[in-house]
Amino acid sequence: MKLIYSVEDKPKLSQTIVFAFQQMIAIMAATLLVPMLMSSFPNGAGETLYFDPAAALFGAGIGSLVYILFTKKKSPVFLGSSFTFLGAYAAILGQNYGYWGVIIGILFAGLVYVVIAMIIRAVGSRWVNKLMPAVIIGPIVALIGLSLSGTATSWMSTNGGDTYSLLTILVGTVTFLAIVAASVRGGKMIKLIPFVVGIAVGYLLALLLTIIGNVTGIEALRIMNFSSLYDAFHPLTLASFVRVPQFTFVSALKSHTLNTIDGAALSNIAITFVPIAVVELAQHIADHKNLSSIIGRDLITDPGLDNTLLGDGIGSIVGGFFGGAANTTYGESIGCVAITGNASIVTIITAGLGCMILSFFTPFVALINSIPKCVMGGACVALYGFIAVSGLQMLKRVDLGSNKNLLVVSAVFVTGIGGLTLNFGSNPTTGGPLLTITSLATALIMGIITNLVVNEGRLISDDDPDGITAAVANMSEVDVEDLEKKDTK
Repeated sequence: MKLIYSVEDKPKLSQTIVFAFQQMIAIMAATLLVPMLMSSFPNGAGETLYFDPAAALFGAGIGSLVYILFTKKKSPVFLGSSFTFLGAYAAILGQNYGYWGVIIGILFAGLVYVVIAMIIRAVGSRWVNKLMPAVIIGPIVALIGLSLSGTATSWMSTNGGDTYSLLTILVGTVTFLAIVAASVRGGKMIKLIPFVVGIAVGYLLALLLTIIGNVTGIEALRIMNFSSLYDAFHPLTLASFVRVPQFTFVSALKSHTLNTIDGAALSNIAITFVPIAVVELAQHIADHKNLSSIIGRDLITDPGLDNTLLGDGIGSIVGGFFGGAANTTYGESIGCVAITGNASIVTIITAGLGCMILSFFTPFVALINSIPKCVMGGACVALYGFIAVSGLQMLKRVDLGSNKNLLVVSAVFVTGIGGLTLNFGSNPTTGGPLLTITSLATALIMGIITNLVVNEGRLISDDDPDGITAAVANMSEVDVEDLEKKDTK
């Protein structure tokens, strides 16, 4: 696949706004869902705290801008609310540490990335390519997409609820096929905004079915939930149109839980968040390897893994301070770049600014919240599927006829798809394990160990004798001359 817009390219302003909007809607459903889930966790007093989705949207926007600053405008990916820390949030809120506990926890998690970045800056990042060559990182990237696929199909089949419905599957399928048609059959501009087209088609179909359901009284046809729009405009006030998000640090300043956070509490918060952040390092590297293969540049080398980690870590801290949720690089954003062929960093910057600005506009947030989950599920079939396929793409130059490589890939896929996790200790608050190493991280560990065993302890693989991953060798090339010809037409 050839990029239409490279990282440094600057599309026209009108186009950039549309491209940025597409990035925004690609990441919004998940970004807004995290604070909603956090607001359902009871604290130690038996109450629940409110984490504003609009504030999380602002946090994702400003966090992404911080990331872009640290990565020297070379890595076109958006940061959004991370689901990985949901268990940590539940534990911290359950111990009545409140908003301050969440903010401090995100601070600890971000500092883990900062410390690792400083170590890498001192020792270099070449070891990353040697430790995780294509035979390992390819299946890991594929696993990221495959592990998310359950969310896409669940949203399609239940619309985010508990009831199975063929109608919601139909709506999700129509959304997906509209994206496919726009990507393959659309004109030059339409091919750059397939998700805007697909989600709009799915939304209109869901709206039509819901209207028919309301008129005829058929409950199964009522796919859409208008509660977010109703709540925004009832009663009709100035806040129905413009409202300052309920930033987490403001809520924290109004609370009194900081008085309960002593040395022991800080240690408890650190123990809860730090291990999760260390485990997240695997996904950070995999995401940037994947993005590297898409844009045709090795981001681990330039701007460097140290800078991507600093951007991710500090971006997460800043985003969490405002929005109450730790941020992470979003596969949805990477998939959007890959499918549209638009890697323009200006698009990501505009999307970040757009999230910050639109978080103040109540109708916009309400409209996004009204998009049915089955519609987003259909869109995610394309997004998550493309992530999985791009991981397999990295295996093109790996000799799977060799048992050495075949066993490494097998170890990664079986442990990852099988959902093998490593649980340690017991958390008295949640009743779950104190630390869980996710199936993705476990698969990575198994892949590294297997690769070392089959290669007699050497940090290289037979398909890659120089220790340089084949991912970059498979990168897409940007046809600049062809781009210039198109722009002159």
